[in-house]
Formats: sequence, C-alpha cells, structure tokens
Amino acid sequence: MKRILTLIVLLGLSLAAGAQSPRFKLGKWTEIQTAILQELSRSYVDSLPIDRIERRGIDAMLENLDPYTVYIPEEENENLQMMINRTYGGIGAVIYKPDVQGNVIINEPYAGSPAQKYGLVCGDEIMAIDGESVVGLTSQQCSEKMRGDPGTQVVFRVKKLRSGEETDVVVTRERIRLPDIEYAGMLDGGVGYISQTGFAEGVGTELRQRVQDLKKQGMKVLVLDLRGNGGGLMNEAVEIVSAFVPRGSVVVSAKGREPHANYTMKTTREPVDTKLPVIVLVDSGSASASEIVAGALQDMDRATIMGERTFGKGLVQSIRSLPYGGELKVTTAKYYTPSGRCVQAIDYAQRRPDGSVAHIPDSLTREFKTAHGRSVRDGGGITPDVELKFHEYSRLTYSLVSYGIIEQYALEYVRKHASIPPVKEFHLSDADYEDFIAYAKGREFDYRSSAKTYFDRAKEELKLDGLDETMKPQLDALEQVLNMEKEEFLRLKKDEIVPFIEEEIAVRYYFQEAGVEIRIRYDDALRQALVSERIKQY
Repeated sequence: MKRILTLIVLLGLSLAAGAQSPRFKLGKWTEIQTAILQELSRSYVDSLPIDRIERRGIDAMLENLDPYTVYIPEEENENLQMMINRTYGGIGAVIYKPDVQGNVIINEPYAGSPAQKYGLVCGDEIMAIDGESVVGLTSQQCSEKMRGDPGTQVVFRVKKLRSGEETDVVVTRERIRLPDIEYAGMLDGGVGYISQTGFAEGVGTELRQRVQDLKKQGMKVLVLDLRGNGGGLMNEAVEIVSAFVPRGSVVVSAKGREPHANYTMKTTREPVDTKLPVIVLVDSGSASASEIVAGALQDMDRATIMGERTFGKGLVQSIRSLPYGGELKVTTAKYYTPSGRCVQAIDYAQRRPDGSVAHIPDSLTREFKTAHGRSVRDGGGITPDVELKFHEYSRLTYSLVSYGIIEQYALEYVRKHASIPPVKEFHLSDADYEDFIAYAKGREFDYRSSAKTYFDRAKEELKLDGLDETMKPQLDALEQVLNMEKEEFLRLKKDEIVPFIEEEIAVRYYFQEAGVEIRIRYDDALRQALVSERIKQY
C-alpha cells in the first residue's frame, strides 16, 4: 500500500512538473540566465565581455522565432527610423570607397539633396571629413561621419572631378527621405505607370496625388509596379487601396494572441477613382504590405494582378519599448486579406530537427472566393491572375553587378563625359561597349558561365571519388568547350549587359527617375503586361 501511495505521489509530481505554466517556465528561465551571468561575472578567468555575450544571447534566442522579430539597442535606433520611415540625417548621397587607403568618391547624389545643393557631383573625391583624413577608414565609418542631426554642418575637403581643384565644402545636413515612389509617368496608349519601392509613412497620400496628376494627363489604365517591394507600414497599404475602392471597404484583418492584436482595417477616405482599370505587377520580391495591396485588390476583383507568385509574408510586426532606450520589433499577429486568406508561406512555428523551416505545401493550402466568386488560395503568397515570364539573366551579368564592375565603369564614363543626351535619346554606343569590355577585362571577377561552375563542381566531386584520372580525356574535351575567354563572353552577352550600364550612367547625370526610364525601355515583363488580353479589354 505504501509503495502504491509513493507511486501516486511521484506521478502527481511528474504531472505537476509537466504542467508547468508558460509564466512559471519564463520565470525559471530568467532566474537561471541571471544566475549564470552573475556567476560568470564573479568566477570567469578573464574579463567578461558583458555587452557582446548579452547581445549574442538575445540574438540567438530570437533566431528561434522568425527573422522579423529582432532586438534594436538604443545606438541602432537610427536604423529603426530608416526601416520604418526611410529617413536619416545626412547629406543625401551614395558613396563609394574602392580602397581603404584611398578617398571617398561621391557615387550618386540624390536629387534635391544637400549634396547636390552644395555642388557635390558624381566623381568628386572626399579627402577629409571635419578635418580628419578618410585614409584608413572604411566606407561604413565614413558614412557614419557624414550622417548627423538635421541642421548640423559637416566640412569636406573635396577634390573636384572636372578641375582637380582641392577645396573645402561646408554642407548643412538635412532629414533625407528615400522616396517610396521612384517614378510616376505616362507610357504610350494612355497608360499611367507608377513604380513604388516601399511603404513608409505618407506614401499613401503621395500615391493618391500621383494618380490624380496622371488622370489629368489622360491616363486610362494604371500600372502599379510593386515588384521587389518588400513592404512597410500596414496603414499605408490601406491608404493605397483606399484610392481605388469605396470608403469603408475592408482591406486587411490581423489576428494575434493579445486582444489588441486582433483588428480589422477599413478604408476611411473617399477614393480617387473606383472605375479606373488597375494592373498590379508583382514578383517573388513583393512582400508584406505589397501583398496586402495586391491581395485586397484581387479579393475585391478591383485590379488584375500580373507577374509571379509573391514572397508570402503574412506576419505583422509591432515596436515595443525596452529598458535603456532599446526597442523590440516583434511579430504580434498574422494578417488576412478580405476573403479571409493568410498569405504566410513559411511555417516558423513548426521546425525540423535541424532547426530549419519549410514552406507550406500547396496540398495544405485552402481555397477562398473573391467578390465575384473566383477561386484564390492561402498559404503561399499572392498568385497572379496573369503570369508573366521574367527575364533570366546569365551568371556573367550577376557577377558584373555583384562585383561592382558596371558601377565602377559608370564612374569612369562620368570622368570622360561632361554630359550625355536626354534620357530618351541616350543609348550606349558600340564604341562605348568596346570601352566597357576593355575596362572589364582588366578587372578581377568571376566570369564563368553557370555551366562552367557546375562542371568545376562536378570535377571536384569526381576527384574525391577517384574518377578524375579515369575520365580525364572526356573531362578535358568538355572543359575545352565550356572555357570561354572573358572578352568573348562579354560580347556574347552584350544585349543583356547594356541596359545595366545605361541605367548606371543615366542616374549619375539625371538622378533616380532616369534609371527607371531606362528600365522601362528594356522591361520585357511590363511589355507583356501592356499587350495582354486583360489590358486590351480596357
């Protein structure tokens, strides 16, 4: 009897331990962590790097959740503002520092920025910042010295591009806002085109104004380009949708654990136009707020979504204040489009034994209905109504971009040319491309084709298996076919590379909008959208 009672007591203790509440477990974990840090502080043989191990511990803890839940210490609050509002205090220019022991080069001043107002142009070299030489400083260190509170001044020692003169330039910093709408203009046939890159505060109001301006120019159809737009503020997504649907329309709902994380957002402003035909372009880089806009307009049958399946980020983040000025960007809810679908494509709650996560398989997605009864599905981003074929670039082109070869050549071009024709008339000549080939030939970058990289990998595997000598004649023959001289490969891919060079050159003379105009010139997907059957209906 006593043995039975003992077993019952032990079983009860076991069940009690297994039934520990989340609050108890949290308190236990916090107490253990504090005890470990205190013991390390007392006993560890060397000086304890408290800041480093605490930050790594926090980051490691959050890594087990989702990639959007992150800790932001006080010293990184500027990055948070950049993330939310796309603003920072500075001079408004992209810089380039090819050599730690060299000068900082003004790569691209923004239109209307302090850099432009005070006469800094692409190719100008900054030799010192506030009297301190930039020699030995990294690009990041120089960038930090250039930033500062709006209204404060920074003094540059500058070597001017054209004259070679060395002079001091005093620049008053301003609040720099990176544009969310990088281009708005008319294409042929009464088509208005807006390229939107973000969802920072105020973009909804700006888009409404741009739509009104295009309507005055005779716009009959709007193409809203959200390709590569990683999202931003949810309320701005609602503002975008509000331009095209009746006031009071449901755009998005959020559902989380806390009561205040559950809410529905409706449009609160009168629309600009509820009849204007709208095409929304999306791709695999369209995420979050972009998917809210595309999903809402698709669910309401208010726009035709064209492109490829979107990223699939259906998670909502909130900012929570922490002690000592820190912030926690934390995922607090999932969002749902008007039809009730969640576009989240990755299940972070269910991890494999190795810690990796998987996409939700199509077989587990559910069907929902749009306002007109069309079928749409959840769990994998927004699937477009019309799929477009996107251009697949060669490995060579990716390499030229990632190694900065095209960007560096654009600087060389600016040094040799004081001006270029207007954007619509500017084209890279054959002689210019030959000049680019000569420049690229002298630079180090990986110019192998994709086939050659696979071959090199296969050759290494055969060597590990001891088969390389047995197959040497066949391997040598295939390698001879796959090997291509750098110059020969650059000529072969000329049509693919030229648009990138033209864009890099154009922005250095006419700023960012010029780059978009160049991209439109060569945009196959946009061209497909403009000749699709859907747009012909308009």
